Amino acid sequence: MNAPLTAAPDTASRDRLGRPLRDLRISITDRCNFRCVYCMPKETFGKDYQFLERSALLSFEEITRVAQLFTRLGVEKIRITGGEPLVRRNVEKLIEQLAAIPGLDLTLTTNGSLLAKKAQALRAAGLKRITVSLDSLDDAVFKAMNDVDFPVAKVIEGIDAAAAAGLAPVKINMVVKRGLNEHSILPMARFFRERGHILRFIEYMDVGASNGWRMDDVVSAREIVDTISREMPLEPADANYTGEVAERWRYKDGRGEIGVIASVTQAFCRDCTRARISTEGQLYTCLFATSGHDLRGLIRGGASDDEIIARIGSVWSAREDRYSEIRGKNTIPLKKIEMSYIGG
Repeated sequence: MNAPLTAAPDTASRDRLGRPLRDLRISITDRCNFRCVYCMPKETFGKDYQFLERSALLSFEEITRVAQLFTRLGVEKIRITGGEPLVRRNVEKLIEQLAAIPGLDLTLTTNGSLLAKKAQALRAAGLKRITVSLDSLDDAVFKAMNDVDFPVAKVIEGIDAAAAAGLAPVKINMVVKRGLNEHSILPMARFFRERGHILRFIEYMDVGASNGWRMDDVVSAREIVDTISREMPLEPADANYTGEVAERWRYKDGRGEIGVIASVTQAFCRDCTRARISTEGQLYTCLFATSGHDLRGLIRGGASDDEIIARIGSVWSAREDRYSEIRGKNTIPLKKIEMSYIGG
């Protein structure tokens, strides 16, 4: 029998570097309606690309069971990702199930394309926070990056709908790639400061093996902060919690803040508390992983809750991932799992 949702947490699991398991990111689909050049480029994910069969995906009930078991090992926050999670049919039903887990901080990351239609239903299901990916306010630049001719206005409409539904302040993620959208940094900062949303800039990362990553394409967090601060002075702000991904900066005039995620130039592996589950139930201990650990087989093979918890705990206790700290050395694997498979 599965443990009830009110089960008390088991002993928190720690890895070989003493990092606790606190955050879980669950990819609920490997499909996306965008073909962003830094994530799912058309050269790899073209019309003939074979996505997973529906039967291979974890069901909502399986996802909820696994999520609850992770909370017994210390997980406090779950982020739903993809692919694009809002293309998964009836996603609000999953949100309702996960929102019933006591004490869980539940959030979701989306490209915003379907958010105008889904925002109210997601809020009604129990979602309290949301993050939207948007890389430019310039329509030509944004369309070049999403590569499906999707307009900025539709994403802004989704952001506004999320705010109106009570999913505010909305967080906006902007991946910055040199030569493509670095000139959008200031317009994005001005726009979302006025809207009262939190804009987070992400250094272009070498996730997966299909995005053609080069260090020369990285606009560093320091460069981003300096660009903004010259017009709208910034000062450092304390982290909200240990292991927070984004480095926080607040405007000196008190009108909001930004975040920068600098996993390339300022590695934060030593504080990483995140595990990831792929669409088909593989457990990954790093965004830059080369292989996973099968949880779906345990679930569908009749394993008990205690057996699944023991497996998760053993995987985490053996973890020693610190890819961003050793990037560039000969130990770096050439083949990594695609970000669209395990979420960002």
